[in-house]
Amino acid sequence: MRTTYGLIGHPLVHSFSQRFFTEKFQQEGIDAEYLNFDIPDISLLPVILQEHPTLRGLNVTLPYKEKVIPYLEELSPEAQTIGAVNCIRIEHIGDQTFLKGYNADVIGFMESIRPLLKPHHTRALILGTGGASKAIRHGLYNMGISYQLVSRSPKDDILGYDQLSDKLMKEYTVIVNCSPVGTFPKTDKCPDIPYHSLTDKHLLYDLVYNPEKTLFLQRGESQGALIKNGLEMLHLQALASWKFWHETE
Repeated sequence: MRTTYGLIGHPLVHSFSQRFFTEKFQQEGIDAEYLNFDIPDISLLPVILQEHPTLRGLNVTLPYKEKVIPYLEELSPEAQTIGAVNCIRIEHIGDQTFLKGYNADVIGFMESIRPLLKPHHTRALILGTGGASKAIRHGLYNMGISYQLVSRSPKDDILGYDQLSDKLMKEYTVIVNCSPVGTFPKTDKCPDIPYHSLTDKHLLYDLVYNPEKTLFLQRGESQGALIKNGLEMLHLQALASWKFWHETE
C-alpha cells in the first residue's frame, strides 16, 4: 500500500513541500505520495487522520505550528522548548494513532544562516512573533546571538517598528523577517524598518522565498547588506522532516 505524507495549513496557495517531496519520491523510487491538506481549522486534523490511514508524516505550516500541539501525544525535547511544531511523525500501534511533534525549522535556519555569520553578528532583530519566530529565537540562542523581538503589536519586551532608532539598528546587525509581509502576491510590501540605517555590516534573512528577492531583501541589498531568502532553509527542514519521520527510537 502506498505511503502518504502531507502538509497541513491554511491557505496553501503555493506549496514548496508537495513539489519537493513528489520529486524526491520519483527520483529515489519511493512508493509514496505527498498531499496538501488545506484546512480552515486545526480541529479537522483528526478527520484527515481517519480518512487517510496510510499517513506516516505531516509538515505543519501557518497558522497551525502552535495550535497543533494539543493534538499530539508527544513532543521532541527541542519542540517542547521552542513551543512550536512543523513536523509530525505518525505511528499506528494497534488501533491507536500516535503523533509526535518535532521542529525542523530550527535545523533548516541554523544550517542555512551559519555560513553567512561574521564575528560582528552578535545581535539580531526578529520581525514577527508567531510560530516560525519561536524556532528562529531558539536557533539564534543556540548560536550565541542575542535577539530582540519586533512586532506591530508591541508589549513588555517586544518593540514596535516605530522604536527602531538609528542607534539600535547599528547595534543589531542581523535582521530576520519571520512575518509573511512581502509574500506573493503582495510583493510591494515590506516590514517597516528604517532601511536607511542599514550598512554593509548588516545581514538580512527573510523566511519568505516567494518571490525569490522580496522588497525587504531588495532594500537591504541596495544599502550594501548581505541578504538571503528562506528557500535553502525550506530544503533543509524538509530533509530534516524526512529523517524525523523515519528515525528509529
